[in-house]
Amino acid sequence: MSTDNRNIIWFEKLSRTDVGLVGGKNSSLGEMVSNLSQAGIKVPAGFATTADAYRAYMTYNHLDDLIATTLSQEADGKISLQKAGETIRAAIIKGDWPQDIRDSLIESYQKLGKRSGDDELPVAVRSSATAEDLPDASFAGQQETYLNVRGEKALLNTCRRCYASLFTDRAISYRKIKGFDHQKIALSVGVQRMVRSDIGGSGVMFSIDTESGFDKVVLINAAWGLGENVVQGAVNPDEYEVYKPLLSNPDLAPILEKKLGAKEKKMIYAGSSGGETRNVPTSKAERAAFVLTDDDILNLARQACTIEEHYGQPMDMEWAKDGITGELFIVQARPETVQSRIGEGVQKTYRVRNAGKKLLSGLSVGSAAISGRVCLIENARDIDRFVDGSILVTSTTDPDWVPIMKRAAAIVTDHGGRTSHAAIVSRELGLPAIVGTSQATHILHDEQDITVSCAEGDEGFVYEGYADIEVQEIQTGDVPETKTRVMLNLANPSAAFRWWHLPADGVGLARMEFVVNNAVRVHPMALVHFDNLKDGAARDEIAELTKGYADKRDYFVDHLAMGLSRIAAVMYPKPVIIRMSDFKTNEYADLLGGKQFEPKEENPMIGFRGASRYYSDRYREGFALECRAIRKLRMEMGFDNVIVMIPFCRSPDEADRVLGVMAENGLERGKDGLQVYVMCEIPSNVILAEEFAKRFDGFSIGSNDLTQLTLGVDRDSEDLSDLFQESDPAVLWMIKTVIEKAHKAGSKVGLCGQAPSNNPEFARKLVEYGIDSISVTPDAYLAVKQNVAKAE
Repeated sequence: MSTDNRNIIWFEKLSRTDVGLVGGKNSSLGEMVSNLSQAGIKVPAGFATTADAYRAYMTYNHLDDLIATTLSQEADGKISLQKAGETIRAAIIKGDWPQDIRDSLIESYQKLGKRSGDDELPVAVRSSATAEDLPDASFAGQQETYLNVRGEKALLNTCRRCYASLFTDRAISYRKIKGFDHQKIALSVGVQRMVRSDIGGSGVMFSIDTESGFDKVVLINAAWGLGENVVQGAVNPDEYEVYKPLLSNPDLAPILEKKLGAKEKKMIYAGSSGGETRNVPTSKAERAAFVLTDDDILNLARQACTIEEHYGQPMDMEWAKDGITGELFIVQARPETVQSRIGEGVQKTYRVRNAGKKLLSGLSVGSAAISGRVCLIENARDIDRFVDGSILVTSTTDPDWVPIMKRAAAIVTDHGGRTSHAAIVSRELGLPAIVGTSQATHILHDEQDITVSCAEGDEGFVYEGYADIEVQEIQTGDVPETKTRVMLNLANPSAAFRWWHLPADGVGLARMEFVVNNAVRVHPMALVHFDNLKDGAARDEIAELTKGYADKRDYFVDHLAMGLSRIAAVMYPKPVIIRMSDFKTNEYADLLGGKQFEPKEENPMIGFRGASRYYSDRYREGFALECRAIRKLRMEMGFDNVIVMIPFCRSPDEADRVLGVMAENGLERGKDGLQVYVMCEIPSNVILAEEFAKRFDGFSIGSNDLTQLTLGVDRDSEDLSDLFQESDPAVLWMIKTVIEKAHKAGSKVGLCGQAPSNNPEFARKLVEYGIDSISVTPDAYLAVKQNVAKAE
């Protein structure tokens, strides 16, 4: 590192080892400019003032003694935090620049303008503290950033304001929490060419899943305009998630999720100088459109991977898209400070039971659940009335709220995304939070008893009253090796990532119908025949859901593929067995637009379900969309670990018909490595196992239906519950027989059902019979694994 002078250093002459000289933010920008430009990482040009310049300014204006005295008075309780911060900031802003620093700043600004061909170049002026972005502390947003600063006078004034921001109330409080000496920290100012994201978009991204710590995804948040709204949590942004291991193949697009945010407003330039910006409402078109194209999403995700690989750790980055050139720039990168520091070995899971009425939903931060009393505060001026241990409910939580956030039991906000300040600080403090509910301050009231649940996946819920909350610790560090594979039953894509630590052998059952019900919500035939829908209300709701899709069938394919991709990703490249839809007719009818396409049956459990639907004219077009979604998942997104499974297949002839329809829709058994399994849940599957084995690559025993149909017992009947036993000799004979027949034919056999989780003896029996795999719910994984190890 060589310096231009002791006051100013250009980014290209900095590296990440220069934190003590120019702070975490600026040293990281220099690191990327110096070492990653050739790798395609674009960082706007700029320079940084040094810590020496800050100290010289303080000494020149005799501020050190004033700061020490004022903070001592605050610590002794003689003056308030607000008064102390106000006094120090005012003194710093009134200071004069030492001539050499002033000259260096103006000269460097002029040079940056000449590089860009603009004498009054708009710049971003950003604070960078010398204790910033450490591995165990984010300091996110503790100091100020000013955008659209033009002209020499405005630059000098704004740099003073940056210095003063080292002593905002929130910054003083945060340093106290972390145990940093206020006067041992200096501040560097970064001056960087503005990216025209005011007419483009911007946001934040992490190279790790912020809630589960799953390290194979990139999470991107995006909004229109300048990036402060996303960082501050002032808008509900778009959210995208990308699977990193498949990004190296340019022919694949492994985008796991695209959630459209409300993006209610955008920040734009307000004037010609002085860091003036303003928020304006977004148009209806902007709210209805994604900020980033798929190419943009993949481009940013690849940049995140490059930066993460270079730094050797998960990263938290800010990006901006120039609305004129369409270029994507990285404007900040720092270490991720929460999930990357959580030790492996113990995983806490929360389960909410006996919850009251669901009041609100939003994005969950963390995975905990807690009950408590609401303390609703809408303005930072009123934070003094916060009651310790309450659930803080507010419109937005920005860094000014840190002093009370650490005293809260949980946090609920109207606005904000998963990468907002509120989410970052809540995560760091270990608080469950639900952000972006849109109407928390409207629906909830002071002193109301509620339960905040982040334990049900990416979506968080607020329930009325106190619920029963169970906490379970799963030890993941000491799992025995077994010959019999132990796999997971997963259905909820939004909760799939939380199980990535489990060393399972794959996913033995992923229920497509759960994804259809939650991520799609529309009956596929209602999309195929949308113009002929008779239900006007359903038609309107479907039209709203499918906005932006010229062909409404594509909505089903995209949402189903992305929902399933999160389950496929969590275990890639291990096998993930996806069962094609197995709704009963009454359940299909409950989907939007479904009643028009479903018959009414006396006994849907053994009626028009599973394989019989797939070749029927009643549903054949809907099944084609399911096949398209699987094909997209495997061929376009790259999840070739996906195995397809056919449920409730009553005869070999039916199997032939289903396989034929699948082949017509691009899913041909054996082609491109596609395996097709069949559920073994009907006695005929056992009796004719040799014939089914000729048509399928494996069997998966559905113990619930097989027990029901072997014993003639309705599995949902309370009166007959004592007779419903998977360990009944007749059922065990069925299981043992199909394993023997399948193995003779060279086919694999697994079992997916609750019985091995509930009954250790049942698990031991399966091992004794030579079963290849057992698939269980994640919370039962360790117990079953241990039972299997003992049985072997």
